[in-house]
Amino acid sequence: MTYEPVIGLEIHLQVKTKTKMFSRVRADYFNHEPNTFVDPVTLGLPGALPVPNRLAVRKCIRLALTLDCSINMHSKFDRKNYFYPDLPKGYQISQYDLPIGYEGFMEVDVDGDDRRIRIRRIHLEEDTGKSMHDGDLTLLDFNKAGVPLIEVVTEPDFVSVDEVLQFAKRLRQTVRYLDISDADMEKGQMRFELNMSLREAGSDGLPDYKVEVKNIGSISVLEKVIAFETKRQAAILAGGKTPLQETRGLRDMTGETVAQRLKEDADDYRYFPEPDIPPLQFDEHYIEEIRSELTELPQHKKSRYFNDFGIEPDTAEVIIASRKRAEWFEQAVTGVSEKKTAKEIAKWMIGDLFGLMKADRIGLSQVKVAPEQLRSLVVMLQSGRLSGTLAKQVLERMYREGGTAEEIVEREGLEVVSDESALESVVDAVIAANPKVVADAAKNPNAVKFLLGQVMRETKGSADPKSVDRILQKRLS
Repeated sequence: MTYEPVIGLEIHLQVKTKTKMFSRVRADYFNHEPNTFVDPVTLGLPGALPVPNRLAVRKCIRLALTLDCSINMHSKFDRKNYFYPDLPKGYQISQYDLPIGYEGFMEVDVDGDDRRIRIRRIHLEEDTGKSMHDGDLTLLDFNKAGVPLIEVVTEPDFVSVDEVLQFAKRLRQTVRYLDISDADMEKGQMRFELNMSLREAGSDGLPDYKVEVKNIGSISVLEKVIAFETKRQAAILAGGKTPLQETRGLRDMTGETVAQRLKEDADDYRYFPEPDIPPLQFDEHYIEEIRSELTELPQHKKSRYFNDFGIEPDTAEVIIASRKRAEWFEQAVTGVSEKKTAKEIAKWMIGDLFGLMKADRIGLSQVKVAPEQLRSLVVMLQSGRLSGTLAKQVLERMYREGGTAEEIVEREGLEVVSDESALESVVDAVIAANPKVVADAAKNPNAVKFLLGQVMRETKGSADPKSVDRILQKRLS
């Protein structure tokens, strides 16, 4: 029997704020001494009262609106009760029945087809501390405890690993565009919980079991976990049994999972309204104010680049990889009316310019070439003032030394030479130096290309290829 996965995701995103979710302790705990970013609220000491972080609430609403969620105008925080060493209070302040956002969706592109993944809910909560195991010892660091988290919970709409990966990548890109989270997975700022089961391929409905895998800290490991669980659960089903409904953990970064405990139901957490925080009340004016802050999303930019500039999806995907890249490109094509020019700018940006940046391991913020300078270079190339070879030389000088293409061309004398009388002596010298190639020219059409290449080399790319070709054809005839 052939099986297909049925997958839902819970994604935890650390919100980009200066302070923690319910106290004024700094939230940028990463790489600091353990247990130095704590206070009575973080540790749940008697009499300490939590106060919600206004910016975290605002950013949660921003993401909910972006993902087309409805907003609960009356929301609240709840206590989620469970006991674990890195949970100092013995409960977590989260949201249960009245999350900030609900019933939204995100569209992902899988092999050219748009798939809509439904969002069940988006809510705010606080992060836990960190447990570190050293032999028989468990060490606790509460610096991370209380950092604001947005949790995005999807419906079980994923039926392939490609859909999961595309969704994860697009969501990470979206929260970075919106400045909601840096989503740096190496710092634990974006984590996944996978809910997965298998059903017979082509069938409908949900299986009668669900396996949860917690604390997946990278998209590549997420892919490995799905592959491992697909194989493990299929083997159990093929044996006529049903996999246990359980919570499983990771074995290092291999993607292999190990049983931890039977999966809890909501009742096991004994949710009740957080008594120390009044309910949240939003009005339409406040929601519309946040809606007005929303920026164009990466997938919408990708579609617009194709419609307005004719830029192919693969090229557009490289440009929209970050908001800074997209803004740089849009400055470069400002005032450009012809699709051909915009496509050429995109090609030079992700090809030659990014190639230089990659070799030096720097980002756009460190590049000396301004967007309008790349546009000027492309215009000079299209007008015939520069050949492709010369344009590469000019771009590298702009990149290394700064300055405009016009300044470098005038200073270095790099403009294309199209005066045929000035090129004839070079052509004659190349013909004289390659008698065998000339003799083969009548039978071998590539001979002319070879000779043209030799002329371009002798002139260091400054010769106009069309002029050289005319002279060669005349000489060889």
